[in-house]
Amino acid sequence: MSDLHTATENVLIDERVRGFPPGNPPLPLAAIGKQGWKPYDGRMALPLISLDRQAFACNVELMMAYVKSHGAEIAPHAKTPMSTALSEALLAAGAWGTTVADIRQAAVLLKAGQRRLILANEIGGTAAARRLAALLADYPDAELYVFVDSTALVDALHSAWQQRADLPPLGLLVEFGAGRAGVRSAAVAEAILYAILAVETPTFQLTGIAAYEGAAATADAEETMLRIDALMAVTADFLPKVRARIGGARPLLVTAGGSVFFDVVVARLSAAVAADPACRLVLRSGAIFFHDHGIYERGLAGLDARGGFRIGGETVSAAAGFRPALRVWAEVLSRPQAQLAICGMGMRDVAMDQGLPRPLALYRNGAYLADLSGAEVFRLNDQHAFVAIADNSDVAVGDVIEYGISHPCTCFDRHAILYGLDPDHSVTAAYLTSFG
Repeated sequence: MSDLHTATENVLIDERVRGFPPGNPPLPLAAIGKQGWKPYDGRMALPLISLDRQAFACNVELMMAYVKSHGAEIAPHAKTPMSTALSEALLAAGAWGTTVADIRQAAVLLKAGQRRLILANEIGGTAAARRLAALLADYPDAELYVFVDSTALVDALHSAWQQRADLPPLGLLVEFGAGRAGVRSAAVAEAILYAILAVETPTFQLTGIAAYEGAAATADAEETMLRIDALMAVTADFLPKVRARIGGARPLLVTAGGSVFFDVVVARLSAAVAADPACRLVLRSGAIFFHDHGIYERGLAGLDARGGFRIGGETVSAAAGFRPALRVWAEVLSRPQAQLAICGMGMRDVAMDQGLPRPLALYRNGAYLADLSGAEVFRLNDQHAFVAIADNSDVAVGDVIEYGISHPCTCFDRHAILYGLDPDHSVTAAYLTSFG
């Protein structure tokens, strides 16, 4: 066990963190899972967020099986949970590396002992390049790959690396894009390729090609697939051009793949990667390991509709296989009208950018009472949820409602701790998040 891991386990947690019981003496993080707490037993402060550990483990096993069956690798995006413990669990399960979205996230993962990172974003300009260099100077064994979509960023990074002799190698990934960052044509990509090759050193090299297909999505499913297909085509076509310029010995990465269209990435890029023996395909899906009751539920239904989830040559149901692992728990504060319950959970506690939370179950006096899937959250305030219920619904002040969420990425960042639950809903672990 590393010194940092030991220090994290010994961090004292108290009432400043959601969920921790008021009046309870501070506890080391490692001790939280030994208290026998449950989100609905009246002891824990609500609202809080939880992780179904069994569902998470099943999702990890299923996604790793998918990746392995297609001869690909995966570097799960850490921005979803920003939990070093969960990132380490994914590495232990077979992940090739970890993906981050910015320099600060890279610092968090490096400090936790993780060394192979994809920084799946452009970082800025000269000042950002210097910040990245200053960070990596402390980690000579780091293996970091960064997206570039301009010669200006190539120049900024090269200048920072040229000024110092204490830096580990930096791998540059030319990014193709649609809907967000990334070059829009092969001609621009070639200009960036030539700019990199003109200044390459053993510690500053072109190491592959990147894309992110999720930003190409629109409200029109047919238009979305056309845009993603075009992005994958220009990405695949560029690989032999890169190989022709650098020769056959250097390992290359081709990386794409979020948590909704990763099957399309595999289908469109696998042939190009397979034709290059020194190249590997790396997906970056992150939210898939947590799933949800909203945007990813809909996304996996779409994946199944196109028959995209294949393992070992067999088409299986992604929607049936992956399980939502996240819940938010909140108390009923008021029932001012027959068809309305007000709960103590709002925009400060739960994601709402891709859909409102979904009531799942009702608990009373520390025990399950009823299914509540017929209820609906129709509005959120800062700290209140407005829940439409039936006239005869047995919902009372003080009851606890279990909610499913939509979009894990914007729900995690509201919480400093994720409580891990076993099948009986007992808290058996606690995971720190690092959103800053």
